[in-house]
Amino acid sequence: MLERDFQSNLKKELKELFPGCLILKNDANYIQGIPDLLILYKGKWAALENKKSIRAKHQANQDYYVDKMNDMSYASIICPENKEEVLNDLRELFKA
Repeated sequence: MLERDFQSNLKKELKELFPGCLILKNDANYIQGIPDLLILYKGKWAALENKKSIRAKHQANQDYYVDKMNDMSYASIICPENKEEVLNDLRELFKA
């Protein structure tokens, strides 16, 4: 599966899990390494960097920004291999 296909399916799943959430696609050319998606839901937020597999190459600064944003709220690298774990983290973060 291509990363773009994984991301497209993930966005649909996030919208079903968190009705009314806003999902913003970040511009990789603006800040290199910033996570792909920002999810806003009920006054909270999370950032997700999409990868097609757990072994996929990381671009410069991706780990730095995921760690920095995780210290602020929640951020993670998400791929098919860890998707359920990350979605469970988001359910916990976003619960009412």
